Parts: sequence; structure tokens; C-alpha cells
Amino acid sequence: MTVLGSTSLDVFALCLGGNVFGWSANEAESFAVLDAYAAAGGNFIDTADVYSTWAPGNVGGESEAIIGRWMAARGNRDEMIIATKVGQLPGAEGLSGAVIARAAEASLDRLQTDRIDLYWAHIDDPTTPQEETLVAFDTLVRAGKVRYIGASQHTGPRLTCALQISARENLVAYVAVQQEYNLITREIYEGELMAACVEQGIAFLPFWSLARGFLTGKYRAGGPPVQSVRAGAAAEYLDDAQAIAVLVALDEIARARGTTASAVALAWLATRPMVAAPIASARTAEQLSELLSMADLALSPQELDRLTSAGQQADLPSIAGLETVIAPDSVT
Repeated sequence: MTVLGSTSLDVFALCLGGNVFGWSANEAESFAVLDAYAAAGGNFIDTADVYSTWAPGNVGGESEAIIGRWMAARGNRDEMIIATKVGQLPGAEGLSGAVIARAAEASLDRLQTDRIDLYWAHIDDPTTPQEETLVAFDTLVRAGKVRYIGASQHTGPRLTCALQISARENLVAYVAVQQEYNLITREIYEGELMAACVEQGIAFLPFWSLARGFLTGKYRAGGPPVQSVRAGAAAEYLDDAQAIAVLVALDEIARARGTTASAVALAWLATRPMVAAPIASARTAEQLSELLSMADLALSPQELDRLTSAGQQADLPSIAGLETVIAPDSVT
């Protein structure tokens, strides 16, 4: 287990993404994945009010509602750490005080709970003063409806600015950041954002940890077609020489360790500066099993170097001074 940054949240090494619930996984399938995750010791679930508006007939909140019904059926709310987001649901976009207050109540209702453990600002909102956003979050925390807050898809400078406002105005502060990060896509995090997280002790949770499924190794040039709603996005990497080099390295290490490419890719992420828990989703319990072994997979320095080198982009800034900085109580 890993302590999430400066919080009291003790989270499992893998954060289970809830974006598939109510989309590519129906309720029964979602319950099966959630049951398998909990049985493996998992306790950290990430969702959002906007999940999954992209599915035909959905209006948003489907994932939260499924998770809420699952927790009610299993009677395990106190065992779970629930993270959800505000800011992208149609009709409730942005991070104004009114939107946050209204959206939080709706999420609490769908989740059938009295508190959200980690409430994310889903995407930065430059049209709303950060003071207004933080006051709204502070009100929820003081009311006991939210325990901690996080910033998703924020830049390093915007995160730093928000932290300065919180300190100056004595408001609740962001304790975690969420952004795209994986062995292929590294430039978004490895720079100002990583530096800000390290300097301020902010936990980092990568999403799209498996590059939209490409790093599972199921998508191969000339290979059989994969029936998945993500097949198109994953296939975009098939003509990327760097992505193929990463996949070759994953294959070699996975074979040597008797595990999956997914587990190796996630285990690499878990060692990166300030990473508390990679986020990954699974449509079935079988898919989940391919991810879970990352929790017990300790890669050697040589294996880590092999993966890091394979995924290194020529234009990435040097982070040599940060390579050895790991989040407190990091995964073992």
C-alpha cells in the first residue's frame, strides 16, 4: 500500500479507473471487475461525473451510479477510497463555485455516500478565478463532504499558482495531480509539472498509463484485429518507432519475469518521481488480472534503465536530479 502524498489515504498500488463502467462494461461486468479488484486487496477507485457521456444514450454519472450500487450491495464503503471529478459534465462544465457545489451533491447522491475521499478538478478552467474554485472546494472539505482535493490536467505553473493561493488565503490545497503519463507519452509530466510535484510534495497519478491499451501488447502490426472500443486509438502507435521500441523492451522483460507487458509498464510507472498509483481500467476480471501483478513486481535497476531508455524522447529535458525521488511510502 502507498500513502497518497501528504494525506492519510493508504491506497493500493493500482488505482482502478472507472471510465469503462456503464460504457464498455455493463453493470454485471462492472460488478465482476470491482469484486475481483477488492478481492485482490484493491481499495482505490477513480471515476468522474462525466463518465460515460460518450456512450449512446448516456447522460453522465453512469459510472458513479454503478460504483455506488456496488458499494451499497457489498457494504464496503468504508473500505474503499473513492475519487471522482467535476468540471466536464455537459451542463456542469468549468470550476465555478456554483458548478462545484451542485456537482458535488449530485456525485454524492449517485455514489450513495456522505463523502468523497478525493475530489478532482477534472480540467483546468482559466475562465474562473482559482480563488473561487478553491473557496468552493474548501467549503466542501469544511462541511465533511470532501476529504481531499486534486488537480487533473493542470500545468506546473497553474498548480504552483493554486498552491500559493491556498497558502495565502488559508484554503484547502491540492494534494494530488492527475495527467497523462506512460512509457510513450512522457513530455507532459517530465518537466515543469514533475518539478512542481517534487518541490511541493504532491502525489502524482498517471492516467492512460497503458497508452490507450497499446502497452498491453495486444495491438501488433499485421496481427489479428482486437475487438475493443479503444482499438483505433491504440493502433495509432503502430507506426511510431519509439512506441515499437518500448513494446519490444516490455516483451523481453515480461517474458523473463513470467508476467504481462501491462504489469511491467505499470511497475515502471510506480517507480517514477512522486507517482503514488497508476490509473488503469479493465473491462473484464480477466483483463484486470493482467494488471494486478504489478503490485508485487519490483523491477531491477537494469530493467528500469532498459525501459526508460526505450521510451526516452530526444527532446525531453534531463530529469537526472529527480530520478531517485520517489513518493513517500512508495510501492514495495
